[in-house]
Amino acid sequence: MIDILLAGVGGQGTVLAAKVLAQAAQSKGWQVRTAETIGMAQRGGNVTSHVRMGSNGEAVYSPLITPGTADMVIALEPGEAARALPYLAPAGVLVTATTAIQPVTAALASQPYRAGDVVAALANSLQAEASREQAAETIVAPNAVTADQDASADGVEGYPVPLFIPVDDEALVREAGAGSRKSLNMMLLAVAVAQGRVPLTVDELKDAVRACVKPQFVAMNLAAIDRAIQAYG
Repeated sequence: MIDILLAGVGGQGTVLAAKVLAQAAQSKGWQVRTAETIGMAQRGGNVTSHVRMGSNGEAVYSPLITPGTADMVIALEPGEAARALPYLAPAGVLVTATTAIQPVTAALASQPYRAGDVVAALANSLQAEASREQAAETIVAPNAVTADQDASADGVEGYPVPLFIPVDDEALVREAGAGSRKSLNMMLLAVAVAQGRVPLTVDELKDAVRACVKPQFVAMNLAAIDRAIQAYG
């Protein structure tokens, strides 16, 4: 079973990205269930999509991911990455864009919303969580190595740290050319697939794009995937 949570702001294509992931999984014969929490998406609100894939042939009974169990969180905006962070599993993967979308409330706040501060806080939070988990293991069994602990893994004294991949989306968009901001969702999917934690290939992702995206936008999205793979693959 592979659980992937996608988070973004209304208009970024979070739901489409979830559909592309589901299509890629279904093309492999996996059972897939998805769910969306849309809320005030059309007014710039947050959008969350759950994608659960039976990658080992197992049945998927619920579309919702339990907090703390997501194998991967893909965020199209750093503030939404912070909002979705509680869903990430201890050894999961967090892929996030680093460009902030200023909410309406930022204009009323006494302090500005800085994307760099949020990204730094995400990195610190992940490292701190690994430290707490490692300490808890030590308290329970000082000399034991549990199934969740691997002495060869990177992390805090052997405890696995989630893989954090901040994506410089401004640079990707600038290099990919005009219009590619609309393909940011596909760029982040490509970066996520390139990490090797999800048994999907880039070609399977591209086939899913062809099946889910309107024909006039397919070429733009495929080019965006290629650029992301070139930069982060």
